Amino acid sequence: MMAIPLSHLLVFSALLFLTGLYGALTRRNAVGILMSIEIMLNAVNVNFVAFAGMLNAPPELGQVFVIFIIVLAATTAAVGLAIVMAIYRNQKTIYTDEIDLLKW
Repeated sequence: MMAIPLSHLLVFSALLFLTGLYGALTRRNAVGILMSIEIMLNAVNVNFVAFAGMLNAPPELGQVFVIFIIVLAATTAAVGLAIVMAIYRNQKTIYTDEIDLLKW
């Protein structure tokens, strides 16, 4: 079986992370920001799987970390969407530059 070189996986992961970071910093929509954060967490998952395959560690080690991050991402998305829904009920918008709940 031909394996993908580690450098290719790291470049892919870096591009995926930078795409998510760009999306999180440039989006006005709160749901788009949450999706960009999920993309960044998926880049971390690719790194964990790549390094677990490269090291002489048991293969389950990388999978355990990935499952933990997937659970963390799911809970983050649930809490984030609940916050977005609560803000939408009060402000009638999901654009982050229009939300001024903490201003005097």
